[in-house]
Amino acid sequence: MDVQTRELRYFIAVAEELHFGRAAQRLGIAQPPLSRAIRLLEQRMGLTLLDRTSRGVQLTAAGEVFLAEGRVALDAVAAAVRRARRAAETTPRLVLALKPGSDADLLQPILDRYAATPDAVPVDLVFSVGERAAMVRDGRADLALLHRPQNDLSGLDSDDLHVEGQVVVLPDGHPLTARTEVSMADLRGGTQPRWPESRPEVTGHLVTDTDQLLQLVRLGRMVAVLPESIRDRLPPGTVSRPVLDAEPATLVIAWHRESTSRQVAAFIRAATSVKTELEQV
Repeated sequence: MDVQTRELRYFIAVAEELHFGRAAQRLGIAQPPLSRAIRLLEQRMGLTLLDRTSRGVQLTAAGEVFLAEGRVALDAVAAAVRRARRAAETTPRLVLALKPGSDADLLQPILDRYAATPDAVPVDLVFSVGERAAMVRDGRADLALLHRPQNDLSGLDSDDLHVEGQVVVLPDGHPLTARTEVSMADLRGGTQPRWPESRPEVTGHLVTDTDQLLQLVRLGRMVAVLPESIRDRLPPGTVSRPVLDAEPATLVIAWHRESTSRQVAAFIRAATSVKTELEQV
């Protein structure tokens, strides 16, 4: 059966508001046609998506699944429109999303290598801490520099560019500063950060940039496991110790799994060739 994007938007609004009146106001339509549209959708699907009682509206088990999948479907449609529009631009370009200071000094040689390839197009750099992976998924960016295991790479393909060990950053006077090295078990129970693009299973205090994180560490509010290159940026009042069993931090170049862009493929080849040359030095 065909479900229109308009019907998805209607259902998602009701499912999120759990109130037909508020959903209608949010959508900018009258409540009666909204109610009819949801009822007709349920009839065509042969399912009850919403339990309507005198006390309000609640999602059924089927409704909860349809809400989650409907959001994914609408996001996919929006991403397809963005990519199609960008493909039709008279001046092609690539958009690369990255976090400031996170390129392991590889960005300039990669840009130079790509610029030397036939038919290279301009590369726009977009800096973001919390949306790089999302920008690639939804079509706002073609590529992103991300870190594994810190970033959620679902829906993306990637190639490794740089691998480094990890250290824990501690405030002066923390008991673990008396050691020369620590393990992940030593950090259990301590407050650790969660980035906007962390994997879903990661919990902790939400931080949005490295300066904020280091300030919280310095104030004794948390400890943080970070790539060892952070040592060059540590502020006074903080120290670092190697974490022997922490998973290495891997810088990756990531792109949408469904990408068929020749320019994206050319940029990836440029990035991986720079990595290979540096490994041979």
